[in-house]
Amino acid sequence: MTDFIAAEDRALLERHGLASFDALWALKLAAVDEPNTERGGWSSVYRLDLGDAAYYLKRQSNHLACSLTYPFGESTFAREFRNIQRYRVLGIPALQAAFFAERRAAGERRAILLTRALDGWQDLVQHLDDWPRLDAGRRSAILRACGELARRLHTAGQKHGCFYPKHIFLRATATGFEACLIDLEKTRPLLLGRRDRVKDLEPLLRRAQVWSAAEVEQLLNAYLGDAGEQPHWLRQLTARQRAKEARR
Repeated sequence: MTDFIAAEDRALLERHGLASFDALWALKLAAVDEPNTERGGWSSVYRLDLGDAAYYLKRQSNHLACSLTYPFGESTFAREFRNIQRYRVLGIPALQAAFFAERRAAGERRAILLTRALDGWQDLVQHLDDWPRLDAGRRSAILRACGELARRLHTAGQKHGCFYPKHIFLRATATGFEACLIDLEKTRPLLLGRRDRVKDLEPLLRRAQVWSAAEVEQLLNAYLGDAGEQPHWLRQLTARQRAKEARR
């Protein structure tokens, strides 16, 4: 895969001397959290502020995922970048890539993924923490935005794979909220129809225990667009949730 630089970000990165793999790899920044070392290599995230623009710079070495297509592994950033671009083509709201590249050096397989920061957005976790203090109109707008996001995702034939509150970001608009997704590494096509859709939605409901039954119905209304289908979906979602909880 050749190096990628988004047209909208190229001039800014060039102005700061950061339009290359080597420059971004050598950049000294403080990590925003502890490195991920689960796959034998490492992967770290850094915030990069360039004037009024903000990014998250992700660097990794030998942090690989194997699949039938890549039996010897590929960088997890390569997978995520591919899905970011797929979402963009399909019109699914998600984080945007500014730069992606890979290199082999010093016996390592290195990768860089630079994404635009979602400043001005809040993840759903923060809204759930504030839920008891939100008025009914704000709650309804958030539920509608989440349901519509799930509908756009699944209508486009994609399963997110980690449809959790921490991966759903929301921003207030003049008419309500807009929503988008992050962490696209586990995205894959919907292969099993409703079964995959239920598997995507159930973790969200399981982690949003603060939502009442009526509020779950509001979300499903936005997702389905047909209240007549709700009872069957609720049965399937509830059954999967109980099965998950029984395995703990």
